Amino acid sequence: MTRPDAPGTTPGPRTWRKPSFIANPVLRYGLWLVVLVYLIWAFGSLPFNWTRIAEGLPRAARIFGSGFPPSFERGGLLLTGFKESFQIAILATLLGVALSIPFAVMAARNIAPLPIYLFGRAVIIISRSFHPVIVAILFVAAVGFGPLAGVLTLTLYSIGFVGKLLAEEIEEIDWGQVEAMKATGAGYFSILVYAVFPQILPRQVGLSMYQLDSNLRASAVVGIVGAGGIGGTLMNAFGRYDYDFAFAILLIIIAVILVSEGISGWVRKKIW
Repeated sequence: MTRPDAPGTTPGPRTWRKPSFIANPVLRYGLWLVVLVYLIWAFGSLPFNWTRIAEGLPRAARIFGSGFPPSFERGGLLLTGFKESFQIAILATLLGVALSIPFAVMAARNIAPLPIYLFGRAVIIISRSFHPVIVAILFVAAVGFGPLAGVLTLTLYSIGFVGKLLAEEIEEIDWGQVEAMKATGAGYFSILVYAVFPQILPRQVGLSMYQLDSNLRASAVVGIVGAGGIGGTLMNAFGRYDYDFAFAILLIIIAVILVSEGISGWVRKKIW
């Protein structure tokens, strides 16, 4: 009988397998065991009140039952809330994207000196460190209830997200164009305008569309804490036990996000 690996024989097909992230099987399965033990410990140590949870299930069923069918009778109130949310999201996106560009330039290690780089990174890290709801609470305490707190909150949120990704995009540009501009004696700002920004423009437009979509969602959330928009209307509806109107607001929010997602996807396809 001829062996498969004997000289003169045709070897059988070989299947490539991706190597494991952790090559040592003892260490790999040991980490899985540690994760499993931690999950068991976490669930066992958290103070879950299972009696209260069981009592809350019928209450949740009543809430969902009261919310159907949704009531769209107060269309004027819906329109006013969504109009304010749109204004907050668009203003915050425009301001946030405009401010994120200089911070992204400062946070790109390949084109910024070390002190400027550290400052730019610090601003982006701070703006990304807190959830928009926490920031909204701070701005509501500072400037009062209303859309101004929402605009400021989402502007800071946009700077952190767009600035970080734009800075990473700048660090990955084709350096040959920059060298060519330097060879002609071009200044720093000319290099930015003609060698750096054209390379990141498609990415910037795509990020701007995504951030507008994200700000539309976030504007409904920050409104719950008094930062304007449809979130305040939603919170008032739940506070009055007006569940059919609250569910109508939720359905409209879902519809608006679906439409904005479709529009942003179409724009990104046209860009790329």
